[in-house]
This record gives sequence, structure tokens and C-alpha cells, in this order.
Amino acid sequence: MSLKVENLSFGYSDKTILENLTFEIKEGDFVCLLGKNGVGKSTLFKLLLGFLKKDSGSIYIDETPLETFNRKELARQIAYIPQYSSSAFNYSVFDTVLMGTTCRLDTFGSPKAKEKKIAYESLKKFDIEHLSHKYCDSISGGERQLVVLARAIAQGSKILILDEPTANLDYGNQVRVMKTISQLKEQGYSIILSTHNPEQAMWFSDKVMFLDDKKIIAYGQTDEVITSKLLNKIYGIEIDLLEKDGRKICFPRIN
Repeated sequence: MSLKVENLSFGYSDKTILENLTFEIKEGDFVCLLGKNGVGKSTLFKLLLGFLKKDSGSIYIDETPLETFNRKELARQIAYIPQYSSSAFNYSVFDTVLMGTTCRLDTFGSPKAKEKKIAYESLKKFDIEHLSHKYCDSISGGERQLVVLARAIAQGSKILILDEPTANLDYGNQVRVMKTISQLKEQGYSIILSTHNPEQAMWFSDKVMFLDDKKIIAYGQTDEVITSKLLNKIYGIEIDLLEKDGRKICFPRIN
């Protein structure tokens, strides 16, 4: 399933936030979105999810305009995974994932055996079925983020939008969650993920997109797009790229 954006613009009152964005994410693509705070990454996601109304341009899901989908239909196409957060209600892990199936139901329908099987299979996909009967507030942050991913998979959506999914996780859980997300592309999911860590893009994603000054200033294969010169421009500091065992790392100059 593909996601295509053409000449997309958006602003608040007289302030333009995004201007003439054009890109395509194809089936199986894993795209990392990078940029400084305040450049419009979260705003772009809200537009792709239909939470905000664009000023101009077009958004297509498999060539179908986004605005032709109602809310439930759109949930079957795109799943949203937010930053790590605790729920106001302490549901069990299984019930949390089961909630992802509601977009498959009629207005007054309730989950049946079919939906419960989908929820359990989603938990198995991330090897967390053993957590089914635990409550979300009793598991670790990394486990909770995997639960949110499982809930998104239970929706049946093949496009995943992730807004800094490793924020507030410790380093080990960041790597575990990113490895899990990267495995989904092999199953045909189209993924766009925002991050403040260029190394996550270099280690896990196929493509990278940089937002700056209201526009996409670079988009393409990760190895080709990410350079020291571009990182210096985006983040305003001197950054060298070093390679060890075939993997690039960022080395900021602090002297």
C-alpha cells in the first residue's frame, strides 16, 4: 500500500508551516523523517492522518484521495503510533490490543472470537503474548511501546505512522523497538517514522526525509542522503560521520 503527497501546503492564520511538499512512500518502504524541533514533522503527520485540513495539495492512499475515506475507513488504511505515554485507564495488554480491532466492527458491534484471535496473533507477532493478562501500567516502557505497535497491527492497516516512538525509552529499549519496527517492512508495511536521532535512520531505515524551512530539502536512499554537510546544516553543529563494522555513527565536534 502506497502513500503519495503532491504539493501539500498548510499554515495557521498567516504563518506557513509546510509548503509544497511532494513525496511517495511505496509498499515496504521504511522512511525516517528528520528535522529540528518546530519544522512541522508532527503537523505533517496530522495532515496524513486527516486530523488537520490541508490548505492545498493532495494526499493519496493507493491513488485514492485521503478525503474520500471516513474516519473508520481511514483507520483501516493508516495506523498511528504516538510517543510513549501512560494511559489514563489501566487496561490489560490484551484488551488494549483488542481495541485496535474496533475499526473492523459495525457501529454497535463488539469484538467476537475473530477479533480476539486477531489481537492474540498481533501479540505473538511481537513475542509479547505472555503479557496478555498483565496491566499496561505494570510493564516496562519498551514492552508498552510494543503493545501499542501490536494494537496498530490489529487494526489491519498497512501504513504505519510513528511519531518519535522511542522517545523517553532507555537506550536498550530504543534499539529493541527500532529493530521490531524495521522487521515490519519485510511483511509489506509502509512505514514513516519521525526521530531526532540520525543514527536510527542510518541503522534501520531504507529512506530518509529531511524537513527544514517549511520544505523537504532532501529525500532518498539513506546512504545517499545523509552526509556530514547536511547534518551540519540541519542541526547547526559540526558532525562527522564515522564508520565501524559497516555501520555509520555520528561524531559531533564539541571542542
